[in-house]
Amino acid sequence: MAVLLITGSTGIAAATAQRALAAGDDVFTAGLEPPVDLEGDLRDEGICDQAVVLCLERYGRIDALFNCAGISGRKFGDGPLHECSNEGWDITMESNVRTMFLLSRAVLRHWMHTGAQGAIVNMSSVLASSPAPYHFASHAYAASKGAIISMTRAMAAYYAPHGIRVNAIAPGLVRTPMSARAQANDQILEYIAHKQPLSKGMLEAGDIADSALFLMSESARHITGIVLTADGGWSVTA
Repeated sequence: MAVLLITGSTGIAAATAQRALAAGDDVFTAGLEPPVDLEGDLRDEGICDQAVVLCLERYGRIDALFNCAGISGRKFGDGPLHECSNEGWDITMESNVRTMFLLSRAVLRHWMHTGAQGAIVNMSSVLASSPAPYHFASHAYAASKGAIISMTRAMAAYYAPHGIRVNAIAPGLVRTPMSARAQANDQILEYIAHKQPLSKGMLEAGDIADSALFLMSESARHITGIVLTADGGWSVTA
């Protein structure tokens, strides 16, 4: 039985929490919207530190962290770079990268202080390395997910001697509240049916939850520094 700290309350985060609980793991969730164990803005250092403290108070340890919370900045002005607003850029980078930095730092400080070992899984996206310029030209989002991959590999290299593993997941398009725009667009749905041939359309949140749980598990004890591309074939399909 493991103790998992998961950020986010919907979509992939919710599916991961549900499957972990069903398997007998203990789960502590933190995010902006209920239902979570700690409700707060994870761009706030104090909220991230509090999440770690409360999880430790409840369960006594943290075995793995899943940095799943994040946003699409489209409604704030993210888009092609020449059209991207300052707000769209800043909010996207803060919500997707700063939150991951703050939560990871808080957990790593605990592990390094106590000598504990653990696993971190960071949420990236297939758009970090396989752009789709016609339907998904959100450049702040792609940049944030690329930064997450770079941070993951740097962390993995540094913390491996301490028995701490750090990996990332790069999903394709998943059926979650964040992809509501795509779900309502027939052209995008047709595109995804071609682009993700293994799933013949959108992936389900549970598909990515399975990948996250594997990377946090003892079964992945020799795996660190990878980007698991769970994209239904997106990255190898023209």
